[in-house]
Amino acid sequence: MDLAAAFALLTPRAIRWAEQRACEIAASGEPLAADEIALARSVGVADAERIRVSLLVRLPLPDDLMLRNAALSAGLLGPDMLGLTLGHGIYIRRGYKSARLLSHECRHVRQYEQAGSIAAYLSEYLRQVVQSGYWDAPYEIDARAHEREG
Repeated sequence: MDLAAAFALLTPRAIRWAEQRACEIAASGEPLAADEIALARSVGVADAERIRVSLLVRLPLPDDLMLRNAALSAGLLGPDMLGLTLGHGIYIRRGYKSARLLSHECRHVRQYEQAGSIAAYLSEYLRQVVQSGYWDAPYEIDARAHEREG
C-alpha cells in the first residue's frame, strides 16, 4: 500500500478509531500506581493522574480493512507490538508491562499533551511515519530517548 498516497484518506479514519479506543481505555483501564505516576512525570507528563492502562492479550486492530492494512504495513500495529498510546490511554500486552515500556508509552502521552488533541497528534505522527518510517519517526526517537529502566 502506498501510504503517502492514502494519507489524506486514512488519517481521519485513524483519528476516529483512536478516539474510540481512548474512550474505551478511559472507561475500563486502571489508573497508574504512585510509582508509575512518578515515572510518567519523569518523562514530562503533565497530567499523569489521567492516564489509564488497559492490559490485553493482544493489541486491537481496526475493523476498517484499509486502515488495518495500512497500520500493519507501516509497522504501527501488529502481533509484535507491545504497547499503544491513545491520548491518556495506554494499551499494553499482558505480561509485558515494565518501567521501560511504560516510560516509552508515557512519553507518547506527553507528546499528545503537547499536541493538544488526539487529532493533532495523530496527524503529525502519521505524517512522520509516512516520511521517515516507524522506527525513524521523530516521535518514536523521542520516546525511545526517554525510556527508563526499572
